Amino acid sequence: MSLAQQSGLFCASQQSCESGLDDESLTRLNMNSSASSVESLQAVDSTTISQKEDDVKSYSMMTPAEKLSVCERQVQSLADREEYDGCIQELVRCLALSRLVYGNEHFAVVQAQSRLAKAYLQYKGWPHQAEEHASQALEVLSSSQQGERVSYLKCCLSAHQTLGSATLFLGKYPSAESSFQEAKTIMGDIVAQEAILDTDRLDTEYEISTNLARVYQLQGRAEEALSQCEKALELLRDGGQLSRNCLIYRIMAAIEQTQGHLDRAIEHLLQAHSIALSQSPGGLEEAHIAHSLALAYSSTSEPQHNAAQYFEESISVYKSALGPRDALTLTVQDDYSHFLLLTGEQEKSAQIQRESLALKKSTFGELSAEMTEALQLIGGVEMTRGQMRHAHRTLRKCLDIQIMLYGPQHKKTKATQRTVDMLFQSPEVHGSHKRESQLETRPPFCAVVSPPTELKSSISNL
Repeated sequence: MSLAQQSGLFCASQQSCESGLDDESLTRLNMNSSASSVESLQAVDSTTISQKEDDVKSYSMMTPAEKLSVCERQVQSLADREEYDGCIQELVRCLALSRLVYGNEHFAVVQAQSRLAKAYLQYKGWPHQAEEHASQALEVLSSSQQGERVSYLKCCLSAHQTLGSATLFLGKYPSAESSFQEAKTIMGDIVAQEAILDTDRLDTEYEISTNLARVYQLQGRAEEALSQCEKALELLRDGGQLSRNCLIYRIMAAIEQTQGHLDRAIEHLLQAHSIALSQSPGGLEEAHIAHSLALAYSSTSEPQHNAAQYFEESISVYKSALGPRDALTLTVQDDYSHFLLLTGEQEKSAQIQRESLALKKSTFGELSAEMTEALQLIGGVEMTRGQMRHAHRTLRKCLDIQIMLYGPQHKKTKATQRTVDMLFQSPEVHGSHKRESQLETRPPFCAVVSPPTELKSSISNL
């Protein structure tokens, strides 16, 4: 309540006292004013409901063409507000209404189906639905009444790009390559007609080259993949979009690494790292690249401090950006821990795993593969340091989780069982268990110590 409202209430009560109104009169006054307020709110609600009902009635009275126009406006509005489920529902209505208004073979139906395919992939990440609708759009496009030439080419371009991305995701590499090559040809026709802005041209050509690079990379065609990467970098130089260079350099590094060219891979990653630091220091891009650099350096004969430096940088950024409990943060910590184990820093490796146990339990659950891997590493380090009792206790806990996860006959469970049995036979562990069993079977303390009364009488007899 505002100060003005408070002062108004105070004045009203003061005036009522001065005019001689008693408590009963004030109560009636307040009840009447509250009732009138409720009636006012009910009137507003009734008006709102009646307006909604009028909207529904008016929509139901519209022709299919008018409804289509309303749905198309709704699509854009929902997309702007990032309400993607609602946007897709409206696109489905658009497709149905387009068929009703124009017929199944009309160009407008192709446009509606192409937009729906793109939305499924872009907003929901559903490649199967995207592939189905993009394929149907292209099938109808081949026999439909073509509209204006440029609109026809742009619709065809969008459908091929969506189909290429969907089939790439689904692992259908020949189909993906064919779609992207077709998109590349159509893009050439659009550019020849000067029907596209330079920025849109650069974005589209960059996307096609990048996707072709991915297709060739996954097919093991390294030279062709690197060639497409070089084309993408050339396009970015024209457009001046340095932030996209990181992705290209990372693709090139991955290609070179699979070919065994670690020096070239590291060179590309260092270029990407430099760009990431200049564009968005402390961002996820920096963390991804630092992690890749750490893994690359750990596979070379370079000084090991290089790998450790980038592991620590990556973990620090991930913790800051995503938090210490995030699965990605914990995964990079595991990679660092295994690297330390290989370089002889066993205790530091085990310490990282000990500190991560509570976090992994919170993120993955106590009965998880991540917990068993951490316990195995800790137990292994304890064994190498001669701490057999600690190792037995740690690996016993690991075994209990593995039995719950995989069952007693799984190869991982059996391997851990053999280690636990071997540790149990060691003098330190076996002797400890033997002493514990003796303590459990010995008589209770009260049975070997005389009660206070007996002790007192025995003393008096001395």
